[in-house]
Amino acid sequence: MAPAKKSAKKKAAKKKAAKKKTSRRKSAAAKNLAPSKAKRGLEAGEVALALDDASVSALANEVRDAGGHPISAYREPLSGRPILLASLPLAAVEPTPFQRDLSPTHVKKLATKIEESGSFLDPLIVVRGAQGGLWTPNGRHRLAAAKVLGLKQITALISPDEELSFKILALNTEKAHNLKDRSLEVIRMARALADARPRAKETDFSNEFEAAELLTLGIVYERHGRFAGAAFNPFLKKVDRFSTKTLKKSLAEREGYASRLEEINGEVGRIIEGLQARGFKSPYLRTYVVARINPVRFHRAKKGETKPAMPIAGALTRMAAAAKKFDVDSVKQGDLALVAAVASSTD
Repeated sequence: MAPAKKSAKKKAAKKKAAKKKTSRRKSAAAKNLAPSKAKRGLEAGEVALALDDASVSALANEVRDAGGHPISAYREPLSGRPILLASLPLAAVEPTPFQRDLSPTHVKKLATKIEESGSFLDPLIVVRGAQGGLWTPNGRHRLAAAKVLGLKQITALISPDEELSFKILALNTEKAHNLKDRSLEVIRMARALADARPRAKETDFSNEFEAAELLTLGIVYERHGRFAGAAFNPFLKKVDRFSTKTLKKSLAEREGYASRLEEINGEVGRIIEGLQARGFKSPYLRTYVVARINPVRFHRAKKGETKPAMPIAGALTRMAAAAKKFDVDSVKQGDLALVAAVASSTD
């Protein structure tokens, strides 16, 4: 068979396999989204709640003391927990201190769109904060937009459950979190929890933190806002796990991991400069270099496996050694072309 025909057959086979894989993924996703046959939660008549009910009356008084006005109350349909709907003066609400940084661009855009629609329809989620204040764990940009618009009051759904402020990250869809946003919010949350609960273990908050590597990346982002965390994230996913130590001890340990990552990143920068001096001009240079020095890049976890591919301390040591020994002259243009092709296929 001619080489050209063989090549065409291979391409067709690959395309067919990829299509089948995509189809399986879609089928699995559809199955996961199928409505549950088991019915949960409250009946319609059980949701309504009077403002003088013991579960919300104290909260309603706090709202009045803050210059706001309770509107109504209800039981959350899934858990049955009480929720108070209220109007609050903007000055009475503050964002949780561990939230991501405010984006002025997003605030301006949000304020413009709210002005255009003539309606502020999305209430803030509010919980009790420190020293009896009121915190919003997911409404920082809406709160800022309301201030830009000069609103006197803002509508809020207030929960007596203070723990909600540490669980809201996964529910926050107001502005999509990128890796930096998520990492910074998680590390700030961890520091707040470490102060509030000195005996708590890091593993106690695995659901709130989502992923262990976000804690390590968050520390680096605190020090270097322009850190290319996305290049190192695949490596950390394979080696970083939640610690059974207390939060204070685990965070101190992660400070060391973060410092070592910074050193490795410095070596990566040196390698990139060497490649650029050889004429390499690709947006995937950093991705390529980090992948080359990643000691667990070929590790494939078995289904259901939770153990790290390698202990993080040892993995960082091997990665640093690989970075120092990196041979710039060994890189070929074809290597980068392959990285670019793989990266573009996953965008």
